[in-house]
Amino acid sequence: MAEVALRLGDDISTDAIYPGRFMATGLPSETPQYCFADLKEFNARLREGKVAAGSVVVGDSNFGTGSSREQAASCMKGYDLVVVAKNYARIFFQNSLNVGLRLVICPEVEASEGDDLEITTDKVINRTTGKSFDITPLPPARQAILDAGGLVPYVRKKLLEERAG
Repeated sequence: MAEVALRLGDDISTDAIYPGRFMATGLPSETPQYCFADLKEFNARLREGKVAAGSVVVGDSNFGTGSSREQAASCMKGYDLVVVAKNYARIFFQNSLNVGLRLVICPEVEASEGDDLEITTDKVINRTTGKSFDITPLPPARQAILDAGGLVPYVRKKLLEERAG
C-alpha cells in the first residue's frame, strides 16, 4: 500500500511540477530538489525525506499539461513517486515512460491526501474509503518500457537480447 502524499486537480502543468526558473538544472540527479517547488510545504517534505518512496500523487484530467520539459517527470522519478490520474498530457506521458516514472491511468479515481491506496494490475483500491476503481492498461509496448525502468534500460535490454539470440 502507498499513501497519497499530494492531491491535485485538473490541468496540472509541467511548470507546477518543475518550475521553469530551474531549467538550467537538467540532470536527473539534480532535478528532484525542485519537485513542486512552489508547493513549499510538500517540497520541504520531499527534500527532508518525509515522503516515502512509492508514495502517490493523485491528479485529475490532463496531468502534465504545458511544456515538453522532461524534468517534470525526472524530478518525481527522483523521489520514486507514483502518479495516479484520470488522464495525462501526451508529451508528459511519454517523457514519464522514458524516464521510468510509474504512471497509472484511472479515470474514476477518488482519493484524498493521507488515503492508503493499493495499486494492482487492474485496479486502484482506496483502502481508506473501501472503494475501488478500474485502471486503463497501458499498451503492451509502453508497459514494456515502464517495466524495464525507462526507455534507455528497455533499449539496452533489447540489444542484449538480440546479441544473445
